[in-house]
Amino acid sequence: MRFWQTSRRRILLDRPLVMGILNVTPDSFSDGGHHLTIDQVLARAEKMIAEGADIVDIGGESTRPGSSRVDPAEEIERTAPVIEAIAKRFDTPISIDTTKARVARRAIGHGAEIINDISGLRWEPELASLAASSGAGLILMHSRGDFGSMHSQPPVEEIVDEVTRGLNGSIHEARRHGVADGHIVLDVGIGFGKDPSQNLELIAKLDTIVCAFGTFPILVGASRKSFLGKLLGGVPPDERLGGSIAAAVLAIQNGARVIRAHDVKETVAAVKVASAIIGEK
Repeated sequence: MRFWQTSRRRILLDRPLVMGILNVTPDSFSDGGHHLTIDQVLARAEKMIAEGADIVDIGGESTRPGSSRVDPAEEIERTAPVIEAIAKRFDTPISIDTTKARVARRAIGHGAEIINDISGLRWEPELASLAASSGAGLILMHSRGDFGSMHSQPPVEEIVDEVTRGLNGSIHEARRHGVADGHIVLDVGIGFGKDPSQNLELIAKLDTIVCAFGTFPILVGASRKSFLGKLLGGVPPDERLGGSIAAAVLAIQNGARVIRAHDVKETVAAVKVASAIIGEK
């Protein structure tokens, strides 16, 4: 039986998992400013867990195009009390979405058990040392450039090869710092430095990436991303549910084991049905 090891448990991967997105930021592209008080956060977390979220992913710094860096102290102030409150009330695994070791260390101290690093250890490799010493799960995402330029990178010619090379580099860095393979999940980085056609290509050819990485589980986070809005005629983020579900289902068909999503209830239902159909093939 495959599993994902974190600092608190083994998360079974006998079915695709749904990671619910909970941003505690004033400026995230989809839900910024909606969950800023502890009561609001707890209510949202409770709703996501009741809807079937397997993991709750807490983010205190928006990574949308045009966003600004947040000081680590402010990011900690946004996320640490939230993580502590959720961890005390629920037994659902909590992930901290950060690129900063200082923020991740405090998050783990308050109850997080997974580090979700969109830079794939390129910006602060010490995140890997923290994951190794704490036993935390580690999500390594493919991206290019620094914080200010990662959304404006010129498209590469062969996106599948580029993502494969980048993730191999992240795995090497994680191993160099002592992270065991069973703690690592890989994220192909939909929407980060890829043009709309490349986002589609990554989902369509995800099985190639899955095969390239063997036992490493693959995460896909296409929920409400801008390429879906463009495909659907320019609709805003809160009108991209249908597109998000389609992307999630096809990602699962092509081997994704974790889906990161805003709309938990609908995604859980879609994942369940898609998995059942795939299992009958």
